[in-house]
Amino acid sequence: MITSNEDGQVRIVLDAFDMLFNKRDYASAERFWSPRYIQHSAHIAPGRDGLFELVKGLPATLRYENHVAAASGDFVILHGRFSGHGLPAAWVVADIVRMADGVLAEHWDVIQDEATREQSRSGLPMFGDSFPA
Repeated sequence: MITSNEDGQVRIVLDAFDMLFNKRDYASAERFWSPRYIQHSAHIAPGRDGLFELVKGLPATLRYENHVAAASGDFVILHGRFSGHGLPAAWVVADIVRMADGVLAEHWDVIQDEATREQSRSGLPMFGDSFPA
């Protein structure tokens, strides 16, 4: 069961992702990330600055869509899709965020290219209810 505090943390992380990845409003997005943000992703340079610089270097067509969000204690887990990043396949990503003092304090992720219907051995889409077009 998600508590009201956990529900609030999910909302903060979803708002942060929307502000940074979709709206590209870096000044507003900064308030969501701790200045001491710890980045565990092998694809992103350290800290908040590393994340923001990565996003600044991606095409303006970048888009984040969330499919599932869950929280437990200080942790929020998102299952989402990043598309429009300039590569042929969208990324389906599990993001794990540790919250501290109401901001994103630490991050881990697992990233996989989104499979087409032809590539899916399960016959099911990795994200949502349909395969990519």
